[in-house]
Amino acid sequence: MNKDNYRNAVALFDGNKLTLARELAGINKTQLAQDVEASAAAVSGWESGKKRPSVAAISRLSLRLGVTVDFFITRRDKPTPPSSTPHFRSLRSTTQLARRQAGAYVNIVNSIVHHLEHFVEFPPLNLPKMETIPSDILDSTPEEAAQELRKHWKLGYDPIINIINAAEHNGIIAVYSMPQTVAVDAYSLTHDQHPLIVLNPQKNDYYRQRFDVGHEIGHLIIHQHVEPGTKTVENQADRFSAELLMPSAKIKDELPEKLNTAAWNRLKELKEKWGVSIQALLYRARFLGIMSDVTYRNAMITVTKRGWRRSEPGNAHVLEQPALLPKAIKLLENEGITSEQLAQECGAPLEIFNIATSKFPSY
Repeated sequence: MNKDNYRNAVALFDGNKLTLARELAGINKTQLAQDVEASAAAVSGWESGKKRPSVAAISRLSLRLGVTVDFFITRRDKPTPPSSTPHFRSLRSTTQLARRQAGAYVNIVNSIVHHLEHFVEFPPLNLPKMETIPSDILDSTPEEAAQELRKHWKLGYDPIINIINAAEHNGIIAVYSMPQTVAVDAYSLTHDQHPLIVLNPQKNDYYRQRFDVGHEIGHLIIHQHVEPGTKTVENQADRFSAELLMPSAKIKDELPEKLNTAAWNRLKELKEKWGVSIQALLYRARFLGIMSDVTYRNAMITVTKRGWRRSEPGNAHVLEQPALLPKAIKLLENEGITSEQLAQECGAPLEIFNIATSKFPSY
């Protein structure tokens, strides 16, 4: 980049983009200041817009944060910002720095989606309108919301063959997380046009990932304006996912009441039929009152003794994978538009762009 372009970057410098790049890198202002040989006050001034960095400072920021100089330039075509903060499984176990890094990633993904919509048409958002559940109330609402979604998506009571496909077909964007945030479990972000679900590739468990997706869909429908991360909210999302994947109207007649060899074989069959773990089926049987607390506890003792907590018996299915963004990229590549061009145009680091638009990350 020549000197004129650097001067242009200074003139159009966007402090919010610096904050985004810093959070994406997972560092605080003090650390960044040390790394680029500036004062913490200078970094704060750059991010707030009260000061503008010099050409040399922008060069150092670009190198340290792994973004191009163009990344910091104000863009006229800005995407609609997310309407909430991400839903993380546990705020206590997720550090503030990790939450901000994950939040920065979904902001980048949001920009990618917004830019790609200039070229391709994604399915419109199609979620039922549900009232937000008060965080201090546990009643039948999560189950009712899941039943309403099945009705809205015309799923009936049959097993959901591919839950990521069902979500994307109805306007939800699914992506895998970047390597720096794999310590964060699956999470989601509400958006008026295309909500996001971010999956953790390190789980590598077909059955648990399906439950995770159902859990995050629950957040998107019933927890749009609720404080994330509380036990009550997470419990409600689990209940939503259980009803969505294992509708009580159908599965209650299939679950065993007592456990014997035939019952364990039956559970293995149901695992394959519904695409959920044996442990989820056992918990479902207890929740629906089919299995007593004593029988459930004994079942979980057996699961532990057999080593099924970590590795259950059953077929080793390939993880369900996102398709909307990868297909869009493939379509545009066929038209001669490269990922490098798209990443530059939407202001995303190429590495992050490639992760967000892949079926499965290669890192």
